Amino acid sequence: MDAEGAWRAGQLRRAAAAALIGTAIEFYDFFIYGTAAALVFGPVFFPGLGTVGALLAAFSVYAVAFLARPVGAVVFGHFGDRVGRKATLVVSLLLMGLATAAVGVLPGFAAWGWWAPVVLVALRVCQGVGLGGEWGGAALLIAENAPAGRRGRYGGFLQLGPTIGFVLANGVFLALQLGLDGRAFREWGWRVPFLASFVLVVVGLFVRLRIEESPLFRSEGGRGAGGGRERLPVLEVVRGHWRPVLAGGGAITVGYALFYLTTTYALAYATTGLGVASTVVLAMLLVGAVGMAATVWLSASRSDRWGRRRTLRWATGLAAGWSLVLFPLLETARRGLMFVALAGAMVVLGCMFGPLAAFLPELFPTRVRYTGAALTYNLGGVIGGATTPLVATRLTEAYGTAQPVGWYLAGLGVLALGCLRLLPETTGAELGAVDGGRRRAPLLGADPAA
Repeated sequence: MDAEGAWRAGQLRRAAAAALIGTAIEFYDFFIYGTAAALVFGPVFFPGLGTVGALLAAFSVYAVAFLARPVGAVVFGHFGDRVGRKATLVVSLLLMGLATAAVGVLPGFAAWGWWAPVVLVALRVCQGVGLGGEWGGAALLIAENAPAGRRGRYGGFLQLGPTIGFVLANGVFLALQLGLDGRAFREWGWRVPFLASFVLVVVGLFVRLRIEESPLFRSEGGRGAGGGRERLPVLEVVRGHWRPVLAGGGAITVGYALFYLTTTYALAYATTGLGVASTVVLAMLLVGAVGMAATVWLSASRSDRWGRRRTLRWATGLAAGWSLVLFPLLETARRGLMFVALAGAMVVLGCMFGPLAAFLPELFPTRVRYTGAALTYNLGGVIGGATTPLVATRLTEAYGTAQPVGWYLAGLGVLALGCLRLLPETTGAELGAVDGGRRRAPLLGADPAA
């Protein structure tokens, strides 16, 4: 290997490590709110609303971050497409980490009254803006450094980040619940995972400050196919690339919905509605996350051969089918069947999320890739992640069972399959060969009929 090849290989390894570690930290920060909302935020910040009312209030604040994520995608995408990927990733990590740590010192309703939930909402908005800029930049960091034939495989490193963040978040909560009595956990124990964000941010900054700017961004910033830096990237995306944004956002909606129903709503429903200990459910989810990590890596790697869209179509079909058995199995309250329900959902989710880090950046040219990929990813989060726990809570309250939630989720799966039909296959294409949701150049080694 010559000197340039060795440098490129080293840059790719550093980019993959920075994307994996930074994304794991940011998603840890994001996920601990969901776990805390399911377990403790209702009585801490919304006492007096009753069990269902407090849970709805906690999930409403949870949804606020999803609504803020497209704002983060636009803001960080603007500077990421104009200034560079590296600087924006450092700022997004700082914003998310500091907002998360601040939740750990926020007084509850008993001390601050209504100011407590107001400040909680503001901090949750900061979390959403930070995460809205994180995923797109991290995906580009890998996609713009990886060779076309292995872009899916290297993108798998990024997609392992949310899984690691989820394991860290739930592992910390499980350890605290096992080590503390219920009163201590409610009074101060739940704050520990949020305060730990201070330490994780320092680690993430150390890794990210060592990476270099994407060479593709540097080389195409002012010239070349797809080159030129847009003054307002979001306007270019809305005018010329609205098809992949809308279709891509719709395609990943069911993945978001299934994930947050499995990891957040199911946790709350099992503990408050079925009387199952939260430690049992958290342990099941942690084991299921191992299966999710395995299928993330498998689907990401295989998408280089099978095709991104083809892999996503199979995974989406599995998600729609599993939606119909998830809650019937869960409502048996038998631990073996509950584990099958939750672990099966996690495995399916891994199949869906694996190819995304390669697929979404491949849909946009370099000059607006950060904005386009981030906006698409977070649009799916608004539709699938923000509203689903609220809809599920209402449906369960209205029908006395969570099984209608499965039909709602299966409907989102059908919508996602329709959106995938509107997107091109991008596997093997050079970045920029697909523009505006259509192929702009022949794909390298891909089946056009896939």
